[in-house]
Amino acid sequence: MTDTLKDMINQAAREADELAEKVSQAQAAAHGVAPSDVDGWPPEAAAEMAARRAAEVEASGAHNHELALKDRVVEALKSIYDPEIPVNIYDLGLIYEINIDDARNTQVVMTLTSPHCPVAESMPAEVEARVRLVPGTADVSVDLTWEPPWNPDSISDEAKLELGMF
Repeated sequence: MTDTLKDMINQAAREADELAEKVSQAQAAAHGVAPSDVDGWPPEAAAEMAARRAAEVEASGAHNHELALKDRVVEALKSIYDPEIPVNIYDLGLIYEINIDDARNTQVVMTLTSPHCPVAESMPAEVEARVRLVPGTADVSVDLTWEPPWNPDSISDEAKLELGMF
């Protein structure tokens, strides 16, 4: 074999190893394992860790992508503030439920501080618009409810501290 042919074979083998490592890292990431957790691992070990993580997620009944999506939805909701109280609507306790199905359809069940709230018409539309901007959401719906009625006990402890309620 010529040196050039040996070099080509060695180069192809290195590229195949690099590709196998990237595939293993992608598989691991798809199952909630950070690439840094498996960086430099043999492909078989990274795949085993990814499979173990997938089994843990499945056993817990949670889907990793749904958890991450819900976190992003919560962050979007925390960017919306009540015009009368300097606290975001999530920490104010106006969000009762965030439901995300397997198709990533997102439902937000919320209330307002009172039925006579000056933003009663605009706030649900703003919530829908902000949640729609969250990457990964499909259809978004916002349901406004008055049951149970909002009360100051719904405010998070962190927000109560900000408002001097402790």
